[in-house]
Amino acid sequence: MPRRPLDPETLQLIDAVRDALADCAEVEEKTMFGCHVFMVNGKMCLGVENDELLVRLSPGSHAQVAEMAGVRPLSSKGLMDGYFRVGPSGYATREAWQYWIQGALAFNPLAKATPKRKKADGSATESGKLSPSTPPSKQEAADTSASPGKTGRRKTHPIFGSE
Repeated sequence: MPRRPLDPETLQLIDAVRDALADCAEVEEKTMFGCHVFMVNGKMCLGVENDELLVRLSPGSHAQVAEMAGVRPLSSKGLMDGYFRVGPSGYATREAWQYWIQGALAFNPLAKATPKRKKADGSATESGKLSPSTPPSKQEAADTSASPGKTGRRKTHPIFGSE
């Protein structure tokens, strides 16, 4: 059975995460756990499932973060401490969005990488690689081609409404 196409809201959130990770050197997109996941430096960092943002934070902060509004642990059985789903109310403002993105990126260098799977011949493989699900829009292409350097302006993303 073919996969169901992603909703426009999900694609918009994926695009927002992609924009947030634009300055990261090594970003790979995969599908894992039914989510669109962003691997940074070979480690799962952020993801999107429907309208929820999946974030990976320090397991030591699990209890504190789990109490925040709009947030729920990825696993209710405590098997994946540090992994959270953040609903739209939890990332609705630019400040809240930055909190989650910066928190996941800050923990990423400390996170443990998943070992590469071995092929039958014994060599390592990178399974599940995906290219971005949507090509850049004409506006994004114009934004990147207009100036090779950074302009210092923050890009307004539609997930923040009329900010």
